[in-house]
Amino acid sequence: MESRPPLPPFTLDTARQKVRMAEDAWNSRDPERVSLVYTPDTRWRNRAEFVNGREEVKAFLARKWAKELDYRLIKELWAFTDNRLAVRFAYEWHDDSGNWFRSYGNENWEFNGFGLMERRFACINDLPIAEGERKFRWPLGRRPDDHPRLSELGC
Repeated sequence: MESRPPLPPFTLDTARQKVRMAEDAWNSRDPERVSLVYTPDTRWRNRAEFVNGREEVKAFLARKWAKELDYRLIKELWAFTDNRLAVRFAYEWHDDSGNWFRSYGNENWEFNGFGLMERRFACINDLPIAEGERKFRWPLGRRPDDHPRLSELGC
């Protein structure tokens, strides 16, 4: 079976590393790349939508990023146990009419022994913002290491 280190049981350092790797993958906006961190039979709840398996994950992400333009995400570790991580996040995006949003949320993740995510539960709220209120202004792709984290931004 494929493996995605770091593997459980997580330490504070490996939990933070796993969260940053997930953030980097999602900021790629590449559904194929992102789907590979999940088990083939992964189960999600994202807002009120239920997603099952990698193929549905890829379809979900393709729809998401076709709607949520210029997407930039920051994730932050909230808590962890041996094979579970709790994460808070915020991302900014705009729709095809130029309306900007900052979406806030929490995720609960559960991993198998190979470091693949089996379950993901996400609760998300969208806040309309003006373009001038944006806080995530790096070039599309990976967040620079020197960019403030959520806690530093007050998000």
